[in-house]
Amino acid sequence: MKIQKFALAAVIATLCCGTASIAANSPAPSPVTSAPTPPTSAAPQGFDDLVTLIASGTLADLHWPNFSDYRDYVKKFYDAGGDSIAWIQNGKASPQAVSMILQFQQAALKGLNPEDYDASLWDARLAKLQPTAAKPSDTDLAHIDLALTVAAMRYISDLHIGRVNPQHFKFGLTMGPARLDLADVLRTQLLPASDVPAVLAKVEPPYDGYRRAEDALLTYTKMAGTPDTPPIPMPQKGVRPGNSYASMPQLIARLHQLGDLPSSADVPADSTLYQGAVVEAVKHFQQRHGLDIDGVLGKGTVTELNVPLKTRVQQLQLTLERYRWIPPDFPEPPIVVNIPEFKLRTLRRQPASYLTMRVVVGRAMRTQTPVFAQNMKYLIFRPYWLVPTSILRNELIPKARRDPNYLADKGFEVVDRSGNVVPSSPASDDVIDGLRSGSLSVRQKPGPKNALGLVKFIFPNQYNVYLHSTPEPELFARSRRDFSHGCIRVERPADLAAWVLRGKPGWTMDKIQAAMNSGPDNVQVNLDKPIPVLILYSTAVVEPDGEVRFFDDIYGYDKSLNKVLANGPPYPS
Repeated sequence: MKIQKFALAAVIATLCCGTASIAANSPAPSPVTSAPTPPTSAAPQGFDDLVTLIASGTLADLHWPNFSDYRDYVKKFYDAGGDSIAWIQNGKASPQAVSMILQFQQAALKGLNPEDYDASLWDARLAKLQPTAAKPSDTDLAHIDLALTVAAMRYISDLHIGRVNPQHFKFGLTMGPARLDLADVLRTQLLPASDVPAVLAKVEPPYDGYRRAEDALLTYTKMAGTPDTPPIPMPQKGVRPGNSYASMPQLIARLHQLGDLPSSADVPADSTLYQGAVVEAVKHFQQRHGLDIDGVLGKGTVTELNVPLKTRVQQLQLTLERYRWIPPDFPEPPIVVNIPEFKLRTLRRQPASYLTMRVVVGRAMRTQTPVFAQNMKYLIFRPYWLVPTSILRNELIPKARRDPNYLADKGFEVVDRSGNVVPSSPASDDVIDGLRSGSLSVRQKPGPKNALGLVKFIFPNQYNVYLHSTPEPELFARSRRDFSHGCIRVERPADLAAWVLRGKPGWTMDKIQAAMNSGPDNVQVNLDKPIPVLILYSTAVVEPDGEVRFFDDIYGYDKSLNKVLANGPPYPS
């Protein structure tokens, strides 16, 4: 997307706290027309300061002085150049240096914080290199050069793998992009680059959704540059289509601002009747925010309408950050579950048909679905459900004590450690004691009433979480679907099975339906090639048509990530 000067200045003013910068007075960076000539002479005496500064891992000139997390890369970079400055030629910043500084000052467009790369400090530094300024000392040059090297390494790393390691949040995401040799990237790719932005583009996530989120961030940043419309008062009870609503002016203004109500819409002036185009605009808003699409102005809808635009900007920033935790490619087309969206999808640009469906995830308060990635290796038709210990102790044992026939009535079997079925109808005190001690366990027999439904998809993991069907399909009609103990229930299990087994001859939809509904119990089908499964968390998604959707931060992970990012670098690694 080509960004005009006036738009860029507005964006930077919003996200850089109004800081004056080169980028605010310059067009978007253009390709560099010349490459630097590497220094051939020995470094001047004053540049010995470089070695000392690098060894300390601290540069007081930086907005965030501690660069110890990049010290080894910085040392390698300057070692390769004979401990000479790299970005300054004949007392002037090289074209590559100027282009990098423009990238720092436009970092907000990438969902990054420009001050992590000293955006507001570069004008003063470059002023020291102007012909009209006093000749800078070797120490001044060393400090400016080192500041640019550290900022460049931070920027490239942040673009490539994100700022915060997801494992800091105990997320099981270990298959992200490989770390770059930052010294090598700077020395061999950026210093001789004729087009710095093109070099940087190669380190970013290659996904269309990432680029769409960038575009949406620019749009919402422009929107957030003007004040939010006055808040919509919370009605005492839901306002239904056709009802009178005194706050129609505030509602209409907000829907116009958010783009859900087109400026061309026919809305009667001074009307307090909630009807027509306004109702349709509210439904469109509800659809974009994961709400019940009923047109009713209830608590949930009004609350979401009043969310500040700066919060929506933050959600898009975090979406870009989380894209950087994902590998740039996969050996096989992956399956992706987005927890706050309650949706499973495959990637569109893959050698496999596109598939999407609703899911039910773990409860927000007690049994959250973990964020992680693993490889699916097999599925089981008509599975047994081996009841987890926590559910057994907290739910089944108390119910069996109150009703000794409960287990048998609900299709459960008690088994010993060898898998032998133990009589449990009614459940005696000995059986209850065995269940409490762990010498006995409980499984639910296969069938349509089984908690796992008629098929489960296994990607072995430490959390014992998997995808499965369900005997409660009515839950998929809910807008908020966090009802499980942590596993993920899928809306269309037969379609998912067909997608997973698409490479195995003979597994037609008819055969899959037969295996689920009338086949033998507990039939395992191994996959020829493992399928990556990613359980992710993003509260903002941009669809291919550009529609931006936002979802509740049901597990509080946006809040946790924002808190860490607010502390600045060095970020947890």
